[in-house]
Amino acid sequence: MSQVIVVGGGLAGLSAAHQSLQNGARVTLIERNPFCGGNSTKATSGINGTLTQAQISKGILDNPGVFIADTTKSSQLGDPNAKPTEIIKVLCNESGPAIDWLINSFGLDLSLVSRLGGHSHERTHRGKEKFPGMTITYGLMERFEEIEKKTNGKQARLLTRSKVTKLLKNGEEVIGVEYVDKSGQAKQEYGVVIIATGGYAADFSKEGILAQVRPDLLSFSTTNGDHCDGSGIKMAQDIGANTVDMKWVQVHPTGLVNVKDPNSKTKFLAAEALRGCGGILLDKNGNRFCDELGRRDYVSGMMAKNAGPFRLILNGAASKEIEWHCKHYVGRNLMVRYNSGKELAAAMGVAPEHLANTFKVYSDQANTKNDPYGKKFFHNAQFSMDDYFHVSIVCPVVHYCMGGIQIDETARIIGSNGKPITGLYATGEVCGGVHGKNRLGGNSLLDCVVFGRVSGRSATQDLLNSLTQVVTGEKQLGQGSSRLSAIAGQVQQSQPVQQAPATTTSTSSGKTFTVEEVAKHSTDTDCWCILYDKVYDVTKFLEDHPGGKEAIMLFAGKDATEQFDMLHQKSVLDKFGPDFYVGDLRK
Repeated sequence: MSQVIVVGGGLAGLSAAHQSLQNGARVTLIERNPFCGGNSTKATSGINGTLTQAQISKGILDNPGVFIADTTKSSQLGDPNAKPTEIIKVLCNESGPAIDWLINSFGLDLSLVSRLGGHSHERTHRGKEKFPGMTITYGLMERFEEIEKKTNGKQARLLTRSKVTKLLKNGEEVIGVEYVDKSGQAKQEYGVVIIATGGYAADFSKEGILAQVRPDLLSFSTTNGDHCDGSGIKMAQDIGANTVDMKWVQVHPTGLVNVKDPNSKTKFLAAEALRGCGGILLDKNGNRFCDELGRRDYVSGMMAKNAGPFRLILNGAASKEIEWHCKHYVGRNLMVRYNSGKELAAAMGVAPEHLANTFKVYSDQANTKNDPYGKKFFHNAQFSMDDYFHVSIVCPVVHYCMGGIQIDETARIIGSNGKPITGLYATGEVCGGVHGKNRLGGNSLLDCVVFGRVSGRSATQDLLNSLTQVVTGEKQLGQGSSRLSAIAGQVQQSQPVQQAPATTTSTSSGKTFTVEEVAKHSTDTDCWCILYDKVYDVTKFLEDHPGGKEAIMLFAGKDATEQFDMLHQKSVLDKFGPDFYVGDLRK
């Protein structure tokens, strides 16, 4: 057994894969969807870290001890006497090195720092452009594909459209996985296994985990992709893994409501950074009702006590600070710009004088730092009716599962007998016990990277120990009790090595189309888009799009260049675009 098998291609899985590669292991990454990325690509606020270069440059006097205290307090719903777990200590102590790893190993920009709810300091890192989740995850994804291509699959392999259905065991040890490939054929891979399949916040079925542990949330919308069905948790439970904190599911207060489809079961998330840079929340009557930077469970709870619809409002200064996000949300019909407070009041159906008073009272409270809801941190807090505003209607949404498979501080999965299951590790949202009863914003991406790296180190150490036993010829090898003896002589039944798609930087069919001609192709059975003055028929790609079919349909028959550029690297189009190219735009 000479490889690490990672199940799940989100940031947690990719981090585990890369740490395993850096430690010298061969890695097979198995992803059920057509593309890697998962929910990680949707993360919009950033990744937490202490003692980073960005913090030091800004003079932010943060440290792991304060971060541990904030995370621990949140994990126990604000209990100031809560004691940190060993897992929380690892999460926070390894946060700075995790940021450094992303910057140094993958060349990522994480130079901007902001404060999210429940944090004592500004410690949530993001880059100057694009959503941080997409930027970070795509950086690791692209590097993995490069290694696969460079080594012809000998060091790194990516199997997409392949769903792992079963963990393989020899006695009490996990020795590999069984999966169904894209042709529907059952196959097996042998090695140390890391599960990184995400949570269960998108399974609203009567038989799903959510229905069992939190039936009260079945009526909510979710921010999760439909792959978050708890399958990894169930698979681990089938071989005796223990679970913890399953009833603790985070409801995020600011899911974005599309007024054209307000009852959609899946909603896009309003980045917590919008509130971190100064956004305020108002109820249907134009009144504030909470500390906008309170913990997520607190803000969601206060919304339940007040009357909606609720609006997230950014003034001109906040809009400018987070301009890229606002531009993106406006493009998706999830945010509206109002040129004055009078315009905003009319849209809300409240008297301009009342809204003006709300703004004045809040501005005065910010100046005196005396807020009736206990708000301590005020940023871009001067609101005036003469300003312009970016505004979204928001509602609580099921967002994150704190519960999951029990792990220890080395990412080993713990069995129902309280002992680690040999050969089996986990990372990311599939794990329980990392965040307690409530997760702080910015700790999700951090969890993926920190415990992705921890699981990668642990798995490769496991491999090294096994290989050492082979070299030294320890007695138990001959007894057939180890994973190595169980798989010795077995032929790997895996599909042929996938080659990375050929990169094509130029396309030309000789055909040209006008904007009016492209506009005729605007349905889900005939969908064309314009990107960088080229025309693409993306009809067959709609169901495979990682961001969902609806994201493309917003620009069906239109020029989607600006929105595409906000989320993707141009290399994505160079790689996959030729399959969908139909011609050039005729101007």
